[in-house]
Amino acid sequence: MKKILNTAILAAIFAAPAALAQNTAPVEPPASPQGADASNRASAYYYFTIGHLDEQEFETAGSADLATESIKSYKKALEMDPGCMVIRERLAEIEAESQEIHDAVVDAQEVLKVDPNNVDAHRLLARIYVRTLGDLSASEVQQESLDKAVEQFQAILKIQPDDSYSALWLSRLYSFEGKHAQAEQILRGVLTRNADDESALEQLSQLLMDEGRSQDAIGLLKQAASNSSSPEDYDLLGEAYAQAKEASEAERAYRKAVEEDPDDTGHRHGLAQALESEDKYAEALEQYKKLAALEPGTADDYLHMAQLERQLGQYDEAEVSLQRAKQLAPGSLEVLYNEAQLDQDQGHYDAAVKALTDAIAGVKSQGASSDEGNPGALAALYEELGQAYRGQQNYAAAAGTFQEMGKLGPDSEKRAELLLIETYRDSRDIDRAIAEAKTALGNSPGDTTLTVTLAMLYGDKSDTATGTKLLQGLLKGNDSDQEIYIDIAQVDESGHQYADAEQSAEKAEQMAQQPSDKETAWFMLGAIYERQKKYDQAEQQFRKVLEVNPNNAATLNYYGYMLADRGLRLDEATSLIQRAVKQEPNNGAYLDSLGWAYYRENKFAEAEQYLSKAVEREGNDPTILSHLGNVYLKLGQNERAAQLLEHSLAEWQKVPPADYEAEKAGEVETQLKTLKRRLAQKAAPGTPNPQ
Repeated sequence: MKKILNTAILAAIFAAPAALAQNTAPVEPPASPQGADASNRASAYYYFTIGHLDEQEFETAGSADLATESIKSYKKALEMDPGCMVIRERLAEIEAESQEIHDAVVDAQEVLKVDPNNVDAHRLLARIYVRTLGDLSASEVQQESLDKAVEQFQAILKIQPDDSYSALWLSRLYSFEGKHAQAEQILRGVLTRNADDESALEQLSQLLMDEGRSQDAIGLLKQAASNSSSPEDYDLLGEAYAQAKEASEAERAYRKAVEEDPDDTGHRHGLAQALESEDKYAEALEQYKKLAALEPGTADDYLHMAQLERQLGQYDEAEVSLQRAKQLAPGSLEVLYNEAQLDQDQGHYDAAVKALTDAIAGVKSQGASSDEGNPGALAALYEELGQAYRGQQNYAAAAGTFQEMGKLGPDSEKRAELLLIETYRDSRDIDRAIAEAKTALGNSPGDTTLTVTLAMLYGDKSDTATGTKLLQGLLKGNDSDQEIYIDIAQVDESGHQYADAEQSAEKAEQMAQQPSDKETAWFMLGAIYERQKKYDQAEQQFRKVLEVNPNNAATLNYYGYMLADRGLRLDEATSLIQRAVKQEPNNGAYLDSLGWAYYRENKFAEAEQYLSKAVEREGNDPTILSHLGNVYLKLGQNERAAQLLEHSLAEWQKVPPADYEAEKAGEVETQLKTLKRRLAQKAAPGTPNPQ
């Protein structure tokens, strides 16, 4: 793939400061060299003045005719006084502005032959060559233009070493060439001369982040922010922290930026995104509400509001936000996509399927009529349609949808493969999921994501040896191994190889560089200990996670359920799970945990409420079914309890080997036998029928 400079950056060259911009006041040519008589000089001055006036009008009106007239006048002036370099400079400028690039280059080079230190001519050539970089895609032509642009900026800096604008451009070009050390050296030189140069600071911090040196960028920006208290510096610092996955520090930096300049929407967007990455959905929502007030015509703010309101279970509010977004962006596929997600969150899968099917048909129709497709939009719609079918438990339709998605091109194919594999797994057809993963991996040998996916499927079958062997093949002996060790621990835990699982999780913890990575390792260790009934050690790990991240929903749920299932510290258990549900009100596992905690507290009405919602979400989960069955037993609704327990027992026979819990399945079977005997006795002759 050919490298092309970012067009947004290229455009900046035409917003040059006064140092690069042409003079707008009339420029009087200097005295001509010996040989030009007074009459010719007078004519040259006349035509020069006319040309300059036409040039100024061209800059205001943009008329090509004015540019043509200006060029004609400058050329006549040059005929009268061919040795005057000021005339040739102005001619080269208007030629460049009116896109007569070849002539502009020739005239600028003529100026430099006479005056090699003419900075304006060097700047003009630099602008031309940079613009050429954006217009051409042939790599060999690009390299030639790139070299010429670099040469001109180097020449400018040799003449004027303190020209920071040219220094910034030379650094950009060096970065583009992969000469990061030279680019960094130039930028640090600019900052040495002027520590408050925001452009140099932004460019250097971005260069460091692009090289993966987030901590160096953070150090640079912390120092700059402490010296200046500039909101722009705090904003850049927030970006650096976000890239380093230090969300809480990113939030702190963006808050400082917002405090310094509360009306700047860029700072507030950064803060909202940082809060969202910390799962502080309510606080993020407040920021987007303020953004909507600051930029009321922006549909994207209302879309973000709707997404957060959905996350918080505020469905009516989400509907209002989506309607406002639809008013601002009528016909937007993104709005429709979010409406379908809202339908799914509320369990309205049929409505979601219809809306998405209609949208796909509309996009296809538009593509057919214009000979242009929209594969990106189609891929997103197909993915959401497949998820809606999965919500209906219509796995065959979901699989077919993802197969269609895979035909849209290589960008969609891999994502569709993963979704298809996941669909087969959800339908508990592990063997088919493995076969599909093997086929995909055969088409993309060495693909890390597919290899991990296949290893996890072997873990589902309790084929620990095969799964861990695949994962061990991904180890590289560097920091990237941290995630692989977590995956190995998960496969070992699935196969009940707890000692090996602990060892891998501990390695991952030792290698973790970021707080989020440590959280993952601690959570994994807690789960491994819990599976072995080492509850004190599990609790210790879960507490470590919550000390670092009190809003870790998965840990809040797991820890709370572990306590509730054992009937311990029920107030605390319920509080922990409530915090998880508040963050993810549609998570079936979390709803089940909360319902079970209420059951343990003998709050059966509340238990029924949450467990019924959990069954709507996860209707094939044997544990959730048995939990709701137990609630109905307590409520004396024995027939409903029997139906649920029977369903639970049937689902226990379908779960993958790694998920099968013989003790729990046995309890359900015993409960069901006892309940059926009781119901049979009541239904015997002379016994009143049960309600």
